[in-house]
Amino acid sequence: MLASLARELPRGEWLYEPKWDGFRCLAIATPQRVELRSRHGRPLTRYFPEVVAAMSLLVDARGAVALDGELVIQRGGTFDFAALLSRTHPAASRAARLARETPATFIAFDLVVHGRQDLTATPLAQRRVLLEALLAGAPAGIALTPATRDLRTATEWLERCGRGIDGVVAKALAEPYVPGKRRWVKVKPQRTADCVVAGLRLFANSAAVGSLLLGLWDGPTLRHVGVASSFTDEQRSALSRDLVPLAVPLDGHPWERGFGLEPSPLGRLSGSAGRWDPRTMTLDWTPIRPDRVCEVIYDQLDAGRFRHPARFLRWRPDREPRSCRFEQLAAAPALPRDARGAGA
Repeated sequence: MLASLARELPRGEWLYEPKWDGFRCLAIATPQRVELRSRHGRPLTRYFPEVVAAMSLLVDARGAVALDGELVIQRGGTFDFAALLSRTHPAASRAARLARETPATFIAFDLVVHGRQDLTATPLAQRRVLLEALLAGAPAGIALTPATRDLRTATEWLERCGRGIDGVVAKALAEPYVPGKRRWVKVKPQRTADCVVAGLRLFANSAAVGSLLLGLWDGPTLRHVGVASSFTDEQRSALSRDLVPLAVPLDGHPWERGFGLEPSPLGRLSGSAGRWDPRTMTLDWTPIRPDRVCEVIYDQLDAGRFRHPARFLRWRPDREPRSCRFEQLAAAPALPRDARGAGA
């Protein structure tokens, strides 16, 4: 079952849950085997043997269990998405080692099958009761997600997003479980940042701007943090007119010796902040004078990089580029008390 995006929490007969920043996972266990699948059906079983072992303890000879939930890794009071990404490694020996070093937790938020009973037609309110009973005293590696019907509590969760909580999901208490349908509602805070535009990429064989290269000052260094893309044709034409005349030689540019060269635990995420090394790569972007500032909307910041392309919001001619620093990005707040135990 999926969720549609909204900016406000719905009111009425809803159950509110934290939206976890991990891998969505369907865990299916029978007395014979355990299988973990991603939202798109990708097999995850081999990468998380510790979760497989924990799931096997929930099953007896009476039948199967199918849980919907999220795989997360929690370390030092926060959630580590980079460590979670590193778990999807093909070598079985490494998977076993990482299972010991950075064990994952499966946070369950729905019960789809229990024993011989298919619960997809059962209202959420009843499924939640059964889920709580099933996971009472659950083995290490499996946790029950916090949930509330109190709008004030859900609002507090939303206001304190960070450290693994990416928003709040609202689910109608009377709803059945409908695979593939967006009947849940996910509410995420809107985060903005004022960034320096220090380069651009043009579409191949075109003068139209494909993306803007964004930076934030970290002391004397302008660090590449991501890109802004997804412009309309009209916006691309306007950007070309405004920015192409600002092109400068690479010599003397803040990124003349490259950007994104420092190791990142996230590796290269599609569409996110990239890497350019003048020693080994052909220049595939156009340097411009780093004196333009734009405000962008972003979702997640991982290891000093926007995880996904940011969305251009507006120009900020009132901002001095040197004032666009990492300090403007709010530190992730502490986990809500109700949510701390979920990933433990």
